Amino acid sequence: MRHRKHSNQLGVTKEHRSALLANLASSLIQAGRIKTTLKKTKALRPFIEKIITLAKNGDLHSRRLAMARLRNKEALHILFDERASDFADRNGGYTRIYKLGDRRLGDAAEMALIEFVAADDEGYRKSRRGKAKSATPKTSKKEEVEEVVEAVEIVEKAEVSEKPEA
Repeated sequence: MRHRKHSNQLGVTKEHRSALLANLASSLIQAGRIKTTLKKTKALRPFIEKIITLAKNGDLHSRRLAMARLRNKEALHILFDERASDFADRNGGYTRIYKLGDRRLGDAAEMALIEFVAADDEGYRKSRRGKAKSATPKTSKKEEVEEVVEAVEIVEKAEVSEKPEA
């Protein structure tokens, strides 16, 4: 039985869909983020995540399987040599989809942005679970006062050296 085996078909033939997903995936690998329709991003996410999982294996068989799906040597080299190490300690969820508020002018299709999750993003999310961290580093009042005093002294020295003697 094939119950619940539906995938995003995108209204095209199987050959067209596989070529479309291969092109979108290679563009995403090379650029890091792409803007396309929401339906295409939802179809691209499982496709690219399976290829990234293959890249994490790193062996020759995985490289050949990925090449059969990607069909782009440059994107394959970027994925296996550079991007795979970024996701070495991540078990999934390599991409993020942002819905954009605008619609495409020609057919009013909903637009979305798909991008790779940054490698340093994991540490930021873990720190946000406990309590919010401020974006600026915390300094004590004493350090702030010392910095202001130093700045005032520098300005005063500059003013003294600029005054002509009468």
